[in-house]
Amino acid sequence: MTNSDRPLIYDLLENPLSGQQIEDRSFAAIDAEAASHSYSSDEWQVVRRLIHTTADFAMSNLVHFSPQAIVSAITALRSGKTIYADSNMIRSGLSVARLQQLYQGYERESILCHVADDEVVAEAKKSGLPRSLFAIRKAGKNLNGGIVLVGNAPVALLELNRMAVEENIRPALVIGMPVGFVHVLESKEELMRSGLPFIVLEGRRGGSPLAVATLHALCTIATGQTI
Repeated sequence: MTNSDRPLIYDLLENPLSGQQIEDRSFAAIDAEAASHSYSSDEWQVVRRLIHTTADFAMSNLVHFSPQAIVSAITALRSGKTIYADSNMIRSGLSVARLQQLYQGYERESILCHVADDEVVAEAKKSGLPRSLFAIRKAGKNLNGGIVLVGNAPVALLELNRMAVEENIRPALVIGMPVGFVHVLESKEELMRSGLPFIVLEGRRGGSPLAVATLHALCTIATGQTI
């Protein structure tokens, strides 16, 4: 076997790096490449986690925070407030162990996601509208004081924006990161005008992994650690 044919895994085996060491090097590389930014130290903890999740340095210009968004979120987490996810992928991806570092009472069942509930599916089929609309509508007043993660469904975000105006639903934080091409831009822009506390990823980018990464970064900040 020539050197060019040798599997690359042997380089790692000869110069071992643990998972933590790889993560530490990754964040060091991010900090070196994005040395100049306008975020506060806590905001940067969130943004660099999103860069780490995507390897996309465009994040350093696209993440928007409302005033006191991080403080509001941490207060909610430490109080064990409701967490709502617009997809079961987000619900599955959130670390209960991280949440329990802030509030022991958190369980997987504490994370609401109604998108697959029978009555939501039936209502969506009957109306011809997306399930995400009826799912967040079902959550209703449970969203007050809680944290809402929207990583997939811009229609859910549009409905939440309406609920804020017409029903005075007031989450402690909305993580507005739906991904796609239809209703995405306007749902994010409306959220940023709504008066609700938010962390928004501008443009078409988004997705479940980014919404999850954002909440995990907030948990890390709340425990006083550095990512």
